[in-house]
Amino acid sequence: MKTVLILGANGRFGQAATQAFAAAGWHVLAQVRRAPVAPLPAKACALPVALNDTDTLVARATGLQAGLQAGAQAGVQASVQAVVHAVNPVYTRWEEEAMPALQQGLAVAQRLGALFMLPGNVYNFGSQMPALLTEATPQRPDNDKGRLRVAMEALMQARAPQGLRSVVIRAGDFYGCGSGSWLDQAVVKDIRRGKLVYPGPLDLPHAWAYLPDLARAFVAVANLPPKPGFEALHFEGHTLTGRELLAIVTAAAADLGLQPAAGFKTGGMPWGLVRAVGLVHPPWRELARMSYLWRVPHALDGTALRQAAGPLHHTPAHLALRQALADLGLGGAPATAAAAAH
Repeated sequence: MKTVLILGANGRFGQAATQAFAAAGWHVLAQVRRAPVAPLPAKACALPVALNDTDTLVARATGLQAGLQAGAQAGVQASVQAVVHAVNPVYTRWEEEAMPALQQGLAVAQRLGALFMLPGNVYNFGSQMPALLTEATPQRPDNDKGRLRVAMEALMQARAPQGLRSVVIRAGDFYGCGSGSWLDQAVVKDIRRGKLVYPGPLDLPHAWAYLPDLARAFVAVANLPPKPGFEALHFEGHTLTGRELLAIVTAAAADLGLQPAAGFKTGGMPWGLVRAVGLVHPPWRELARMSYLWRVPHALDGTALRQAAGPLHHTPAHLALRQALADLGLGGAPATAAAAAH
């Protein structure tokens, strides 16, 4: 009876992980601060316990879970094999909240004797990163968010002598499973008005991660035999130039009945305005600080992850983006998407 505890299960990645682990036959304990924002699968139950209440969270996770034990033999105890840290503070409060949340998550995983799993990103490598990122690429962050990511992973490594098993799976920009990404907040924000926006040069590759596929990669790694210490792995996802992304979005919009008769107008991100407004508006200031990600070509090498976990679920980009638009309420979900993905 495999059980996973997902911390921050109400977030977009938390919801994707809940669905992926449940679909793979795991029991899921979904830690939330309030009631789940989406219906939970049959093999999942909500744990409305604050992350910083370690004692209560551990006690609830190790005790009988009525929702999970329905139909199971009375008295069967569920042990937690993996803890997925899907906690994601508000972007402007990362520096204040990300590390304390990580420490709380690590404490829970250590108390449970479970594998600690963290979704990472490319911030660690800084604006001088090479075009292809491997697990051996030097980490040279040149902003606070990048340095914070490096410090978070260093803390995970430092806990290894205390018995903590942990893994970070780095990925590109998240998309899919609803709103809150560059896709909906920039690229297709004005799609109903016939306009698409791309934040960088159209000829440079950029790394993207379709959340349902990334969540399935977490399941694949959690299913591996226990391995001591800390490990970093890269999720390849989709690497697309701006031109390729806009072409796929345009085709997906046509499938969903969204493309205007005269075609889409395309534009860029007004970074000068973003920087100016950022002087007084913190969210835009944070966006401006990370704008280099759209000017520096980058992709993630997923070789090590595939070698460790075997073939991974990979939804073709055109199906993933079409489904992502449908998830945003921009059209009916195509019935062929799930069947054609492989």
